[in-house]
Amino acid sequence: MMAVSPNSVRIVVIGDKGTGKSSLIVAAATDSFPPNVPPLLPDTKLPSHFFLDGIPVTLVDTSSRPEDKGMVAEELKLADAVVLTYDCDRPETLEGLSLRWLPELRLLEVKVPIIVAGCKLDLRDDNSPVVLEEVMAPIMHQFREIETCIECSALKQLQAQEVFYYAQKTVIHPTAPLFDQETQTLKPRCVRALKRIFILCDHDKDGALSEAELNAFQVKCFHAPLQPSEVDGVKRVVQEKLPEGVNEVGLTLTGFLFLHALFIEKGRLETTWTVLRKFGYNNDIRLADELLPPSLFKRAPDQ
Repeated sequence: MMAVSPNSVRIVVIGDKGTGKSSLIVAAATDSFPPNVPPLLPDTKLPSHFFLDGIPVTLVDTSSRPEDKGMVAEELKLADAVVLTYDCDRPETLEGLSLRWLPELRLLEVKVPIIVAGCKLDLRDDNSPVVLEEVMAPIMHQFREIETCIECSALKQLQAQEVFYYAQKTVIHPTAPLFDQETQTLKPRCVRALKRIFILCDHDKDGALSEAELNAFQVKCFHAPLQPSEVDGVKRVVQEKLPEGVNEVGLTLTGFLFLHALFIEKGRLETTWTVLRKFGYNNDIRLADELLPPSLFKRAPDQ
């Protein structure tokens, strides 16, 4: 059986020499700035209170020496996510992302989410302000595999832990299987899964989820019913944007799909993933084999 969600997350940190890879790892794992960091750290476990959904996280440091390129490539093959670092105080390391690192990751066919982390934010000259969105927009447009960019400082304990929070979030609640960023729509496989879930929850088969059906759905997925005011709030949000999303009975399929697209656009992917996993879907939005009745596969040779 394929796992419904990953059972561990391995985050590999790469980047130019001296961009602060090891310091970032130690700062995130110990909540303190290390005065002396060895050139290459052993694999480091994040403390358990950082685990999303209780899934353990290992951070992997890598060498920047050209002769260790092969070892880094091996580590990247095992990665669930990659953190790619540059030094906020050295513009050439930012240029190196699109000139060297990102093309290299494509060449190695690394197909995991990439988080770009600008380290040593404390060293940046305050007189030359940088707007991260403006600097990163062209790079992110060229390399769609970048999930997010964040600036941090290991010395000042600024956003060091957030770097790895985003990285594990992209593994456990990935965007790609659910949503097409180009067209800003749900992907067909995700739509099919949500349609099936809607039909299973529409107990009286009247094409809409009544308040009772919505509550049964909420309890199954999130272990708590909605308050009547919350039900009204959900309906109001849908009705304002999409009148056909609600009818006199309750929430229609169109409304149900619209809500999930909205959650995803607002970065609340865990909501949709919780629903999909509760109904037996894995990270590829496929049902586990044991959830499919064997009679589905008994076919005559000519069928």
